[in-house]
Amino acid sequence: MKRTILVGVGGLVLGAVLTLLLIGLSVMPRLSPQPEPEAAMAEMPAMAQAARPPAADFSEADESLRGIGAAPGRGGARKQRAPAAFGMQMDKAMPAGAMAPPPPPPAPAPMQEEAAAPSGRAWFPETFLFEPLVVTDASGEASVPVKVPDRLTRWRVLALAHSRSGAQAGAVSTFASSLPTYVDPVLPAFLRAGDVVRMPVQVVNTTGAAVTRALKVEAQGVAVEGGTRTVTVPAAGSVVEYVTLRAARPGPVTVRAALEGADSVERGFDVWPTGQLVRETRGGTLAAPRTLELVGAASPVEGSERVRLLVFPGALGVLRSELAAAPGRTGGAEDAYALLLTGRAPALLQGLGGTVEPRALEQASVLAGQRVLRAGRAPDVATAALLAEAALAHPGNPVLARLGERLSEQVARAQRPDGTCQGGEGWTLQRLLVATAECTRVVRAGMGTDAGSRRASAFGARAAGAFERSLSRIRDGYTAAAVLASGGVSGSVRDTLRGRVREALQRRPDGAAYLPVPAGVVRADGQVPSEAEATALAVLALVEDKQAPLADLGTSLLADYRPESGWGDGRANLAGLQAVLALFKEPLPSQVRVVLERDGQPVTEGTFDAKALREVLALEAEAPGSVGPHTWSVRAEPAVPGLGFSLTLAARVPWRASEPGHGLELAMKVAADAKVGMPVEVTLQAASPAGLELTLRQELPAGVQVDRPSLEELVRQGRVTAYDVEDGAVSLTLPPRGAAEPFTARFRVVPTLAGSLQAGASSLSLVGSENTAFRVAPTTWTVR
Repeated sequence: MKRTILVGVGGLVLGAVLTLLLIGLSVMPRLSPQPEPEAAMAEMPAMAQAARPPAADFSEADESLRGIGAAPGRGGARKQRAPAAFGMQMDKAMPAGAMAPPPPPPAPAPMQEEAAAPSGRAWFPETFLFEPLVVTDASGEASVPVKVPDRLTRWRVLALAHSRSGAQAGAVSTFASSLPTYVDPVLPAFLRAGDVVRMPVQVVNTTGAAVTRALKVEAQGVAVEGGTRTVTVPAAGSVVEYVTLRAARPGPVTVRAALEGADSVERGFDVWPTGQLVRETRGGTLAAPRTLELVGAASPVEGSERVRLLVFPGALGVLRSELAAAPGRTGGAEDAYALLLTGRAPALLQGLGGTVEPRALEQASVLAGQRVLRAGRAPDVATAALLAEAALAHPGNPVLARLGERLSEQVARAQRPDGTCQGGEGWTLQRLLVATAECTRVVRAGMGTDAGSRRASAFGARAAGAFERSLSRIRDGYTAAAVLASGGVSGSVRDTLRGRVREALQRRPDGAAYLPVPAGVVRADGQVPSEAEATALAVLALVEDKQAPLADLGTSLLADYRPESGWGDGRANLAGLQAVLALFKEPLPSQVRVVLERDGQPVTEGTFDAKALREVLALEAEAPGSVGPHTWSVRAEPAVPGLGFSLTLAARVPWRASEPGHGLELAMKVAADAKVGMPVEVTLQAASPAGLELTLRQELPAGVQVDRPSLEELVRQGRVTAYDVEDGAVSLTLPPRGAAEPFTARFRVVPTLAGSLQAGASSLSLVGSENTAFRVAPTTWTVR
């Protein structure tokens, strides 16, 4: 469906700027005075597939950022972060005005007048319009043509306008997209191989007369039973039909439901594999052909053997990959990282021979800037240290620059007389020194002004004294690397710490070097750092050390990178990207061919060219016959030192319950009689040694929804400290318990699909260490 949205504000002149957003709620147009700069925010709603739209707050606007977007008013259950709408500088004052509503949708023709069915509906984005700049003409109007998605719903259009003096206005209008008679299959978010389900298919009649039509449901990737029938739908009514889906193998599924002469819709989901995942990963750089021996799992589930080769095109490719992925990650550290990345990206891209895309960077800055400004209103010292460097990376944005200056000053004021920074009850010296190193780096980042330079000089002198006094007590490589990476030491202290980092490095079988993390070592935020983060800090600590095995550290660093998550959370990604940029600065050749072979036979290949250096190259293929040891080779033509790779051989094997070990035990019980729409109680029992914080992950069948109030009750009782709900699983964080103190908890779930459905394996593991886990084999649920 195509529409043109006409927006305008009374009294506007040529060149005035509007912000347009299509969302699922209404607000009244209004005018407000100029907000405080650092509080200048417009908090957009999360775009959710919920039955009702989420709330939003448009009370504040940032003078330097702006955004435009669109979203439906209803849909399914998973929330996303939405683009923020920010105010924009304009040349002249703008009085309040109203948006001209779009024309209403035409009345549907009676069913008997339809000559043919409309084209199939297959486009269902949650957000389909985002325009950061709409400029009005001399009459104060602007037209925005859009293609409306195939979702049948009511769309709400929000227009915002902002002036330099602080005047704001907004208006809302709606339009509907519908059909006289339509079909709506209710697809699961996923199935598991072996599932048999009854899928509901709703047929809706919005006309004033009953209709009788042929309904046909077919699918690719699953078997359909009972997919063809004739349905009669009463006037202004609906009926629900059921078809049976049998999922035999993992893979993508496409379901098409067609109502003769009226509507057809195509949607998809994935069938997840069953069995325990077994994988082996090796990595390195492609400075020369690499030969590796990987041992494939014994007795793999049929069709589950696969190989995946990720090739990272040097610093430029990783930088572009992170620019694309970072704005979509959630969390305070992730937001700070995304803002820092967008601030430094133009200079980094130019230095690496890449091209700058101002519009994409601006949109990413809008998203990250909104979140950081909100978090930076009244932060504690730890949060200020996290956000300051990111805000200071945007000197051209006065709001963010002032925020960064204020946060940097707050961090500097937190320094103690002995030169350390932060600290608190129960802190170890190791954590205090890492936190001081982080503060040192943050304060040094504010040296762009005279006041910042003086502040950094005084802070650095006191911090250097603290590091020197504690030199004999810095025994682990991670802390030594953190201090070195901060730039807070020099001379003999620096040389001593470099030696300790080099001594702590270890080698993997393929020759790659990495920095392990000893027990008891934590980051400034108290979390245990990953080996990937520690290795990145080692690179930053040793980048000017001629004795350091930088190439071998780079091999581990690139092998640990994942496009979807980087090297971990925001702190780990900040260190990882800085390390990659420090190691691999040379541009790649205009074209590079990458080949993967097993036992001398080609498996897959791919090619980089000058236009493709934007993403990590992912090559994936089926790998039947990989049981046992095989020789795998990876080569680049020509060989490129800055090209890293990660090779993973994966397969699924039949599940077996874990043998008792590590003192961890887990048992689960579910009521045998489960019915669609009726709550089912899940009972979990766990045992572990005293004093351990644990993660209990309970995997659930398709269509089983968790009753969140029952989880909130567990938190209120202190039985769990946190929980996380995702498709097909719920994870509980269990607080440390005393000796011989078992864990028992009950929560409720609600099945929404009937059939024979498999749950995944459940596990009990130490927080931050999935390798130490007790697992319970999957069960099959029968839901009526």
